[in-house]
Amino acid sequence: MQITESSAEGLKHTMKIVVAASEINQRFETRLDDLKDRVQLKGFRKGKVPAVHLKKMYGRSVMGEVLDEAIKDTSAKAIEEQKLRPAMQPNIALPEDQAEIQRVFDGQADLRYSMSFEVLPKVEVMDFKHLKLERLVADVDPADVDGAIEKLLDRSTSYPPVEDRAAETGDQLTLDFIGRMDGEAFDGGSAEGAQLILGRGQFIPGFEEGLIGAKPGDKREIAATFPAEYPVKPLAGKPAQFDVTIKAVGAPVRPEVNDAFAESLGVKDLAELKTLVNEQLAKELADASRLKIKRELLDALEQSHHFELPKSLVEHEFAGIWGQLENSLKQQGKTLADEGKTEDEAKAEYRKIAERRVRLGLLVGEIGDKNKIDVTQDELRRALITHARQFPGQEKMVYEYFEKTPGAVAELRAPIFEDKVVDFVLAAAQPGEKKVSKDELFKLAEEVTQG
Repeated sequence: MQITESSAEGLKHTMKIVVAASEINQRFETRLDDLKDRVQLKGFRKGKVPAVHLKKMYGRSVMGEVLDEAIKDTSAKAIEEQKLRPAMQPNIALPEDQAEIQRVFDGQADLRYSMSFEVLPKVEVMDFKHLKLERLVADVDPADVDGAIEKLLDRSTSYPPVEDRAAETGDQLTLDFIGRMDGEAFDGGSAEGAQLILGRGQFIPGFEEGLIGAKPGDKREIAATFPAEYPVKPLAGKPAQFDVTIKAVGAPVRPEVNDAFAESLGVKDLAELKTLVNEQLAKELADASRLKIKRELLDALEQSHHFELPKSLVEHEFAGIWGQLENSLKQQGKTLADEGKTEDEAKAEYRKIAERRVRLGLLVGEIGDKNKIDVTQDELRRALITHARQFPGQEKMVYEYFEKTPGAVAELRAPIFEDKVVDFVLAAAQPGEKKVSKDELFKLAEEVTQG
């Protein structure tokens, strides 16, 4: 292999490489020898097929494999010799002269190709002690513990059927219904055995109100209007008529707040239940606080580091973001105009997001590499178990997916790695603390998720 020319312009590098015909022919003969020991043709014993016959039958396909392998090996070696770090897979260009390509296939000419790629930029990492960060802290309110237990009571409430009275607020109704617009049934507007609790606003305005006073066996015609902001655009703001049959009415029976209730949830007693609820609420506050300070940290890191971004990485990231946006709009039946943006405005906005992600990704990677931060196999295993539990009954399929799908494990590794880098930087930055209310903390954390 010879590098006949190498040039660089910014992050972009170009190399012209020559692989001697003698090397290609040697690779070809080695591959044929290997094939001879494996192939079995009619009229020949295994391992005794003449090379001339093998070349006649398999020569072109074998040479194609040899050339692919030669390009892969020599391009990787060239990059290694130059001590370069490509941002993405190099772009390989073969000669356009088909006659020359044919001579290479015939073993009569050297293999010549060019390779272009962008390299990762050099990133100078700041001293994290210069970061000015503030961690927000909020305490668990005892009233919130009581409120959380009330929600547990709501979820544990049973609804035994009643026959001697009409439905009232708080009752659970089981019903069948068919929804129509202009006399025609519409998708998603019908159900059998649906359940709703009167007064909770589970259905569109006007629907539940039309069921007050109903009894099992009653049939009602209800007029209701979908809200203007209803997520399914074809239905938003439109009136509909529903033919409803009430199958059953159930009256609520709430458990009492005592040790027996705690035991029904698998806890020793009410005191332990309150402790567990308090711990869960404290975790929610801690998670909100971390979400807020992590965003501030990433913002500060982005603003403090300026380096050229590989265009190929930005374009790749932008394509992924734009594809997700288009799919989301399609599923919602919306367009960019509905969002109040032109395509050019939206592309400019999402390209900035792509640039931010690439910059932070390179920066986080550099911090992790420089400080020998890595994700252990045990951390990956725990993450995989957690992910699999999100699909009850399909855990085996999830494990098989991660075993067989290239890059899938990297999807698990990336957020773990980022969090470990964030923890490292926060430890070095030593942020101060500020007491805030629970409501203020959750509001600020919500702004982060929406921003």
